[in-house]
Amino acid sequence: MTEFRVRSAEERREEILAHAAALGINEAYISTLVETFYMRVRAHPLLGPVFERAITDWPPHLATMKAFWASVALNAGLYSGKPVPAHAKHREIAPWHFDIWLGLFELTLRETAPTPGAVGYFMERAERIGQSLQLAMFGYPGIPK
Repeated sequence: MTEFRVRSAEERREEILAHAAALGINEAYISTLVETFYMRVRAHPLLGPVFERAITDWPPHLATMKAFWASVALNAGLYSGKPVPAHAKHREIAPWHFDIWLGLFELTLRETAPTPGAVGYFMERAERIGQSLQLAMFGYPGIPK
């Protein structure tokens, strides 16, 4: 039988922070990841034009993405946006853009991550986020939206 343990939100947050810290993940690394990744996105021949049309002021967007990833990776609670409407309003985004985004994100992680475990930690979350956005934007294949 599996043991079930009730934890408070604060205990869960402390566990997440300890796990992330053991992988070398902190706000400084998240800043490096976001800055490096979006520099690459902007230079990418397929993603760059899409992002350049969607984002007119990069410093606030990067700050939002740092808050988002700190919330995702560290349970920091810094992000309170709504990613689905933010992405859905950009009609030129296609499902295949997500594959490129994820590939570039993984490449950036592999080249910048403080530990190998940090790559898997972020990729697990990025893949879930990508799947969620795709389902919200495009529906489930074969089932009308």
